[in-house]
Amino acid sequence: MENFKRKSPEEILLSISKLHRGRLKIFIGAVSGSGKTYHMLREGTALQQQGIDVVICAVSTLQRPETIEQIGQLERIPSIHWVHDGTEKKDLNVEALIQRNPEVVLVDGLAHRNRPDAVHKTRLEDIHFLLGHGISVMTTVNVYELEGVRELAQKYMGIEVEETVSAHTLELADEIRLIDVTPETLLQRVSEGHVRNSKTAALFQRGTLGVLRELALRLVAEGVNDSLEKHREQMGMLGPSGAAERILVSTQYHWNGSIYVRRGQQVAKRLNGELIIITFTNPKRPLTKEQAAFKESLVKLVRKVGAAFEELPFHSRRRLPERLIQYALEHNVTRIMLGHSRQSRWQEFWQGSVVNDIIRKSRNMDIFMVADRAEHQGERILPAKLAVPADNPLYHRLSSREVDEKIGRIRRGRFKVFIGAAPGVGKTYTMLREGNHLLKKGVDVVIGLLETHGRQETGQQVAELPLIGRAKIKYSETVLEEMDTGAILRRNPEVVLVDELAHTNVPGSKYKKRYEDVMEILNAGISVISTVNVQHLESLNDAVAQITGVRVRETVPDSILRLADEVELIDVAPQALQARMKDGKIYAREKIDQALDNFFKIGNLIALRELSLREIADDVDERLEAWERVSSLRGPWNKQEVIFVCVKLSQSAGKLIRRGFRTAFRLKADWIVAYVHSAKELTENELKMKASIENLTLRLGGKFEMISSSGPSSRLAEVIQAKADEHHATQLIIGQCDRPAWKRLWEGTIIKKLLRTARHMDILIVANYDPHIKRDILPEVSAHE
Repeated sequence: MENFKRKSPEEILLSISKLHRGRLKIFIGAVSGSGKTYHMLREGTALQQQGIDVVICAVSTLQRPETIEQIGQLERIPSIHWVHDGTEKKDLNVEALIQRNPEVVLVDGLAHRNRPDAVHKTRLEDIHFLLGHGISVMTTVNVYELEGVRELAQKYMGIEVEETVSAHTLELADEIRLIDVTPETLLQRVSEGHVRNSKTAALFQRGTLGVLRELALRLVAEGVNDSLEKHREQMGMLGPSGAAERILVSTQYHWNGSIYVRRGQQVAKRLNGELIIITFTNPKRPLTKEQAAFKESLVKLVRKVGAAFEELPFHSRRRLPERLIQYALEHNVTRIMLGHSRQSRWQEFWQGSVVNDIIRKSRNMDIFMVADRAEHQGERILPAKLAVPADNPLYHRLSSREVDEKIGRIRRGRFKVFIGAAPGVGKTYTMLREGNHLLKKGVDVVIGLLETHGRQETGQQVAELPLIGRAKIKYSETVLEEMDTGAILRRNPEVVLVDELAHTNVPGSKYKKRYEDVMEILNAGISVISTVNVQHLESLNDAVAQITGVRVRETVPDSILRLADEVELIDVAPQALQARMKDGKIYAREKIDQALDNFFKIGNLIALRELSLREIADDVDERLEAWERVSSLRGPWNKQEVIFVCVKLSQSAGKLIRRGFRTAFRLKADWIVAYVHSAKELTENELKMKASIENLTLRLGGKFEMISSSGPSSRLAEVIQAKADEHHATQLIIGQCDRPAWKRLWEGTIIKKLLRTARHMDILIVANYDPHIKRDILPEVSAHE
């Protein structure tokens, strides 16, 4: 669509001006020592090898051997040295750089402030000057040096930062690359003497590093989200992308308005999503004094929780559902939150039901009905931390099971996973580089399984690393190769490198999945470093299918990632990844066009990058909570929840189970999956489907129940509610109705019945996904209707 859109004169002038302007790339990290300068120098060297004229100026290696090694043959332009409060500073020699006129300049410290008599006050101004002269710049910045983030860093950790740069600077960059490093790796670098900076020494506490890392991940994810929304708008795509959550709360100027806002805030925090609050008002009817007072209170609360607020006009109650759905689609909302209706069945019949109309007309977004718990247990308004057991852990006597668990953890090898948004980001390369680093330190490291896919740069990283031969397995008159787990156990190294964690083994292997081999190796006391792509996580299967249109078949349970001692993201910008693809550095030449037209489309790569950034940010936050830090960015949840997922034997069951798992995991809740079975005997196909549903539930850590019901189908809602009440469920998850309209009209729906009888619990109605919704087919709804 964008290829045929005529450009405006302004767009043409902007495109021409960009032809003469240099390109800006920013490497961002949590703290000094993350590896920003290392990666910047490495990229500069790679460009130099391609014939690009690259120089460095004001680059600080801090005498780190690995970083110094990356300078190689790069020409150094002398910087201007000066002293401030006893500390030596380096300013860019802008005049010398303009005279030298290279194609690319590498420079550290984007937030640096120049000497008092300099032409430009800041390094950012120097960089803009160079860009304006057609010189491209690569530079580095720490996340806490960005204004806006600095305030958060000060709030959570008491960090005082002298030199900062506007957070909007990132919007000016042509490319941003996050250098993600776990707190464990950073602390190891400190202990080895590779990170020596007295000014930032206070930052190197595990919890502090975790919070800064999460801030960096979320900041970059927000920027990626902005570019994704612009791309989707250009493509005429409508509704949520599948990469991020956006919560819309529809409320009124009423006493319960604040309850819905608070509930929306809780959900948005736990899902790490944006929050939008809207109200509908009739312009022809002025607000009463009571409504005006509630409005003032509501607006103050919305500002306090940091949500967006909008007041929408409407004239017809009948058209309100369409107006709400239109607004939600235009704003890429993933979930609409509403209060339960208090209408009786006969009132719904004679007056119509706004809630039922919204559920029926909504597309590609879930509907969340907020429980009316006031009568049962008092309303949940403010988050409050779960009660901590009173037992003193120092004097608590361990049970036999607890002793066995602790001994197992002590004996188990260390597990580290490199994760990426897509193939080709550099996971295997980084795994091998870490293996070589450990080898140089005298650690016994071997390669258990390596897939280079013919990538030359990756193959070169093998260097001196010993390789364990593969096992040969005969299958269908063909001999295939798999990782030889037995040989690894016999060799008994300290660390083994295992590529492609999600791989499915050849039939006849000891285990069905490679991650099961990895678990056996870990349990033998051998540490494992492995790789996986974000699309292989089981709970993200539906989101990935929504983004790419491809249903990934090889998955790993999320619990495997949670077992890892370290999870590190390898981040690459989509344009850079596509460039690697075109250069033949990811797939063979004959597969390039097909990949670029399908999985490697720019929109897919942007969305997958955002998904991976947010997923690892969530993982960091979960680990912060596990360390019992009060500074977890999402804040604590308020009470123990129980999630009850209701499924039927259909293809949509997997989606509901995965949604149940992700909800339960974020709320630290127990969760149950229930299938209500009538008296008839299951067919062979139905038995296979039931087994598949049960296996998925158990694999993700839930409980599965098959409930037998001999009554008529009209009593199904009663059976579901009774079972949910038996488990003290606080939230019920059910799929959007997909029955024909005439059946819904004649028999009614389970959802309608549950909405009337289960008002004491939250009900999440998971939407069916329609990939064909486009902006040009959105119905026009006038505000005056």
